Amino acid sequence: MKKTWWKEAVVYQIYPRSFQDSNGDGIGDLQGILAKLDYLKDLGIDVIWLSPIYKSPNDDNGYDISDYYDIMDEFGTMEDFDRLLAEVHNRGMKLIMDLVVNHTSDEHPWFIESRSSKDNAKRDYYIWRHGKEGKEPNNWESFFSGSVWEYDETTDEYYLHLFSKKQPDLNWENPAVIDEIHKMVKWWLDKGIDGFRVDAINHIGKADGLPDDPHPEENFWTVGYRYFANLPKVHKQIRSLHQEVLSRYDIMTVGETSGVGPTEALLYVEEGREEFNMVFQFEHMSIDSGPGGKWDVRPWSLLDLKSVMGKWQKELYGRGWNALYFNNHDQPRAVSRFGDDAKYWKESAKLLATYIHTLCGTPYVYQGEEIGMTNVAFDTIDAYRDVEILNMYKEKAVEQGQDAKTVMHSIYAKGRDNSRTPMQWDAGLQAGFTTGTPWIQVNPNYTRINVKQQLQDSDSILAYYRQLIRLRKQHEVMVYGDYQLILADHPEIYAYTRTFGDAHLLVVLNFFAGTPVFQLPAQLELRSFKLLISNYPEDSATNIETFTLRPYEARVYAYENEHEKTKNIGSK
Repeated sequence: MKKTWWKEAVVYQIYPRSFQDSNGDGIGDLQGILAKLDYLKDLGIDVIWLSPIYKSPNDDNGYDISDYYDIMDEFGTMEDFDRLLAEVHNRGMKLIMDLVVNHTSDEHPWFIESRSSKDNAKRDYYIWRHGKEGKEPNNWESFFSGSVWEYDETTDEYYLHLFSKKQPDLNWENPAVIDEIHKMVKWWLDKGIDGFRVDAINHIGKADGLPDDPHPEENFWTVGYRYFANLPKVHKQIRSLHQEVLSRYDIMTVGETSGVGPTEALLYVEEGREEFNMVFQFEHMSIDSGPGGKWDVRPWSLLDLKSVMGKWQKELYGRGWNALYFNNHDQPRAVSRFGDDAKYWKESAKLLATYIHTLCGTPYVYQGEEIGMTNVAFDTIDAYRDVEILNMYKEKAVEQGQDAKTVMHSIYAKGRDNSRTPMQWDAGLQAGFTTGTPWIQVNPNYTRINVKQQLQDSDSILAYYRQLIRLRKQHEVMVYGDYQLILADHPEIYAYTRTFGDAHLLVVLNFFAGTPVFQLPAQLELRSFKLLISNYPEDSATNIETFTLRPYEARVYAYENEHEKTKNIGSK
């Protein structure tokens, strides 16, 4: 297996609007990020990923770009960015940016020209169609509710937007669009950034003819999904971008690709494909969703998590690379979703961290995850800011008349603003995020969950993250080791081994509040072992062959195998 810096890195995602405000306007900014670089260096972070900082009217918090070559006014200036990049590099870290090229803002100069007339030179930079029988051109549904089509009176046509109506999709069938994107990507790489997380890239290709979905009841993510996701033409465009631009730089690339399994993912990441280093997959983000999709919240099963993550670990091993995460700007807080944010808050946050950092792949830490930040439940819909949440509430509670409390509980569980409340730095005013009024309310629990308090506690979640990241840098098996599931059918214990050469790890995780007994499989013969890390005080009397796990307990052992028989271990 080829070793690279981006496989060995730990990535920290910053949502700039909510990270640190330096000027009291209630909005995080580049100067605020600069002030916290030493905190990230001390945590052990190798790569910082910035959510979009380009100029934007902020309909979707920066994922609607109006100028790819400038910085959002609230965040600062290009001079601020250049200084930030230099200081990141001075500390031995790298910086990657969000690349949003499926769509732009409707306030981008390209779209302003495009909508001005049918014969404008940039008309075909976007996707325009006549209506059909007085209605939208087809029945496709937006990720943010409603039709993907928005009628524009100026030219009596509709334009396509898979996301917000203020995010018109670019036309990747137009060579001029591709040239503009390649030029822009090269401009940023020449500045010295270290790569990109590429937003919604699997949607840049749409089915020829833009047909109706004949089976809307079978929608996966949304009606029409099969016609605008992961089509073969997407790979042609990504390979072109890689060959003409990306391959000329020593960078890290990760694509956001909903709706793919490992087989499809290999089309994006298999070594030799010349596309991306890794992709974000979403299968494990759907194990708590019912037939109604994201907002249809259901209890999740550990067996489902094992099944999903196990197949990704096995099928990509030696061929492609995994991106490991439980949290990001589009997902609710992991400890509230997959752990226990009340009685076993600390233990379960550490358990989830142990899991992500002991799988094969590159782990991503989302801001606040390292201190166990939780979901928030605002009293009224007016306190929310996310366009997806607001559109969903309007559609379900207002237009369809669904019970408002039920709708709000779905938002409490799955809403994206759960991860977008301000970073909790200390117990002072506004959690130390700003001296002004924050753009979105601070989670009220900041007085007990904050960085300052955890820096002073050697048993804190933050201290545990530092230890995990340090161990990963010391043990190559944590990065490159082969994954073998054990106790596959156990409903509470998730256990597996990692093997790389003569190095072995045994990871034992109790994902719930019970006290199950771990029994080492007979096929796994250990000669010696050492506990590397645990989220509980070490039990010196523990016998590795059988022991009782405490609620949400995590243990990672290094061991030597008597006969090197870690392959094909049975499920019992």
